Amino acid sequence: MREFFSLECTVCGNRNYRTSREMRGGKKLEIKKYCKHDRKRTPHVEKKK
Repeated sequence: MREFFSLECTVCGNRNYRTSREMRGGKKLEIKKYCKHDRKRTPHVEKKK
């Protein structure tokens, strides 16, 4: 089963992406993605609804 969550920019705090992953444990996801508000690649972390 998969769970859905948002990726939130650590710089500006906007939730720019929505994705899913397997529900089995693990660490929170942290990826560098493009932020359209800052116009650069910034770290994004997993946030639940």
